[in-house]
Amino acid sequence: MLKNKKIVIIGGTTGLGLSAAKAFVKNGAKVVVVGRNPESCVAAEIELGENAHAMSGDAANPYTANQAIELAISDFGGFDGLYHVAGGSGRKFGDGPLHEISLEGWNKTFELNLTSLMLSNQAAIRKFLESGKGGTILNMGSVLGVSPSPKYFSTHAYAATKSAIIGFSKSIAAYYARDNIRINVLAPALVETPMSQRASKDEVIMDFVKTKQPLDGGRNGYASDLDEAAVYFMSDGSKFTTGQALFVDGGWSVSEGQY
Repeated sequence: MLKNKKIVIIGGTTGLGLSAAKAFVKNGAKVVVVGRNPESCVAAEIELGENAHAMSGDAANPYTANQAIELAISDFGGFDGLYHVAGGSGRKFGDGPLHEISLEGWNKTFELNLTSLMLSNQAAIRKFLESGKGGTILNMGSVLGVSPSPKYFSTHAYAATKSAIIGFSKSIAAYYARDNIRINVLAPALVETPMSQRASKDEVIMDFVKTKQPLDGGRNGYASDLDEAAVYFMSDGSKFTTGQALFVDGGWSVSEGQY
């Protein structure tokens, strides 16, 4: 489905991004993956093989996405799509319930999840407009942006950023549709990734998740659960789809969950 596509994945050296990168390569794409950790970049490039390059960089740096896009163009001959996965919890910086959030926690969470995404989307849009060929952007959201869970997942700055990603993506999708540029959102619930270890290692929370995400016997999500949806959005199969948010959440948003 992705034959001859050249795709940049911001946050593509671990977790959801790396899983998607493997699926993209399997479907015929050439990818540039970006990660903050140089060691994970080396490991990802080895795992992905000759159809991928890894680049170390901070997603919140204004130059990182531009450099990754130029690398795709120089090494693979083009740039067709951006998948922005990078983000993270601001809990350690001071995110939490509103009455406890520190200004540092608020600002850092927005930098991690929203500012970095704005910068990568801006870089991609500018390159698509320059080429005049259109392109596609897929942004990583979260079910917490629209379906809160107050007892175990009360990081209100994080929820605000993930809700904002949907609004931002829809707004730019409307504006750039005339340029044949598509922007969509993929929004998971709890998935087994390095970021989700706090919840994944807590037996009480996982008992709750089994009833909040009841599909497939009730379980934590796997990174691979999102791969085929990501392939669809990055492919020409979605050429008539823009401004959409797809929730791959195991039933989270329609389930009550039991404490």
